[in-house]
This record gives sequence, C-alpha cells and structure tokens, in this order.
Amino acid sequence: MRRREFIALAGGAVAAWPTAAHAQQQERVRRIGVLTATGAADDPEAQARVAAFRQTLQQFGWTDGRNLQIDIRWSAGDVDQMRKNATDLAALAPDVILGAGNASVGALLEATRTVPIVFVTAADPVGAGFVKSLARPSGNATGFLAFDYSISAKWLELLKKLPQA
Repeated sequence: MRRREFIALAGGAVAAWPTAAHAQQQERVRRIGVLTATGAADDPEAQARVAAFRQTLQQFGWTDGRNLQIDIRWSAGDVDQMRKNATDLAALAPDVILGAGNASVGALLEATRTVPIVFVTAADPVGAGFVKSLARPSGNATGFLAFDYSISAKWLELLKKLPQA
C-alpha cells in the first residue's frame, strides 16, 4: 500500500511541476515606444504629458520598470531627428508605438509597416494617408483626433446661435 501512495504522490508532483514552474516565471515585459513631434526632454509641459501617460498606464496595472518599458524619443520639431528617432524606435520592435502629431506619425509609417502605431492629436489622418478611414483604419496605424473636421459645420451653426454680447 505504501508503494502505491508514493507513486501517486510522485505522479501528482510531476504533473503539477509545469504549473509551479510557470507561476515562478517573471511576467513578460511589454515595450512601448513614444515619438513626439514637439517638446524636449526638459520641457515641463511635455514632461507633464508623459507623467499623465505613465500614471494612466499604472492605473491599469502597467508599471514602467516592472512589467513595462517605455522608450521615449524627443524630436523638438526637428524633422531629421524625428525620422532618425522613428527608425530607432522601430528597430527596438516594441509592442506598440505612440505617435504624437502628424509629423511623428508620418515618420513612423516610413520606418515601419509592421509595428502597431497609435496616433494622438493627428490632424486629418485619412487625408494625410495614415489610415484608409477612421472606422476601418487598416494597416498598422490607428488612433484618434482632437478635432473631427466633419463636424465643423455643426460648430459654426452653434456659434451663430450664441447670443451676441
């Protein structure tokens, strides 16, 4: 009887071994690239935006240095530097790249057609050729706008209705 108990115990331990080993493995570190069109590393406003980005990610369980690595490239309006930074970020093969502004998105799309790109504050991404449409972007780029030109007529209509001072 003791032999059977030992074999059952050993068999159970061997079966559970992969699960225990898996639980001990470290969580995969995800990588996010960030390319800015304006701003510099010493710009307080740019730093505030990056801090807000990190804080929001942390609220969802993503902490820079623990399960996330954020690679930021500052271009400070220099188009040549932006192209170089886009190429550098694409070469790192991050899980996603965040592009802020049309110039950075254009440079990123020149650098890679495989790494997912999420754009913010892009003006007319359809007209710029970044996406085929906002509803179905296709390709490796998607994002959102600060202003949708299709509602500009509605804004003018609302402005006309405001009482004049």
